[in-house]
Amino acid sequence: MKEKFQLEFNLSNVSINVLWTSISTPVGLSEWFADKVAVDGENKNEFTFYWGKSFQKAILVNNRLESYVKFRWDEDRQDPVKPYFELRISIMELTNEVVLTVTDFAEPEDKEDSIKLWSNQIEDLKTAIGL
Repeated sequence: MKEKFQLEFNLSNVSINVLWTSISTPVGLSEWFADKVAVDGENKNEFTFYWGKSFQKAILVNNRLESYVKFRWDEDRQDPVKPYFELRISIMELTNEVVLTVTDFAEPEDKEDSIKLWSNQIEDLKTAIGL
């Protein structure tokens, strides 16, 4: 059974608008998360993520402008745990630093690999947004 985990990444000196575009739009996600991201023409909540010749479909479950996006992979629709992945933007009150919190789910034996993958992905995000 998949278990939930969260990771926090400090992204100092980033524009919220730039970060939001990078985590919530097909063009932004294509710069760091996948090789290509497309939205279904009829259903604007259905995203297809491409990596080389493979792809995965996900539904945009929920979002709030400049705050968070939450996706669920098609393969997880019937899972009783209702796994998802979420990218949430927040600002630390004392320091005014921008923090990106990643929430995801993984099988216990895959959790360490998932954490490494997210860490690498966020490094790609930092490069894409000029950090």
